[in-house]
Amino acid sequence: MSTASVRLEPSWLDRLGSEFEQGYMLNLRQFLAEEKASRKVIYPRGADMFAALDLCPFEQVKVVIIGQDPYHGPQQAHGLCFSVQSGVPQPPSLVNIFKEIEDDLGGGERHMPKDRGCLTPWAEQGVLLLNAVLTVERGRAGSHQGKGWETFTDQIVARLNDEREGIVFMLWGAYAQKKGAIVDTRRHCVLKSPHPSPLSAHRGFFGCRHFSRANAYLESRGQTPIDWFRVT
Repeated sequence: MSTASVRLEPSWLDRLGSEFEQGYMLNLRQFLAEEKASRKVIYPRGADMFAALDLCPFEQVKVVIIGQDPYHGPQQAHGLCFSVQSGVPQPPSLVNIFKEIEDDLGGGERHMPKDRGCLTPWAEQGVLLLNAVLTVERGRAGSHQGKGWETFTDQIVARLNDEREGIVFMLWGAYAQKKGAIVDTRRHCVLKSPHPSPLSAHRGFFGCRHFSRANAYLESRGQTPIDWFRVT
């Protein structure tokens, strides 16, 4: 997986290009090639593997939301954590995320859609929807964990922490909080809560008000807030 063969948004390629020459990434490339050679179905499709980075250039990142690995059902994953492709039913965690947005920001007047859950408009506003693992085998949650992706995405978090200031990191659940532990809270805004899954949302995700808190922080720094109701 050489730099020359990688299709990645230029600002990210400048910072991460050398990673594709590292041993862990070469091993990851071999693993993915073997999986495909054995006719296993991998999500998301190759063109969407780095969609989170492609849609949100380095200097435009305002908010980072960290997920674990892609959805493993047909037509769901398209490279953005928690997001599903247009026309696909909303997974339970996304339903809970939308509920919290309504409760936090809706005021009874604005509502999230019930029939769609593509978060591309968030990414285009500066929300980096980053999974820790960027691929998965169909029907096997977590199947590509421990293959090298975590090292790559750790580098993304580290670069943002070191080279930028004033980013909001939303860390939902123990996994995301561990991955975001390196973030300097003196230079960035770190918001933590339980995961929005049905198993844990009632333990503190509901009522966390992360979306209004993120926007208040951005506005305090003279930045345009995120329109969280924009979904396609």
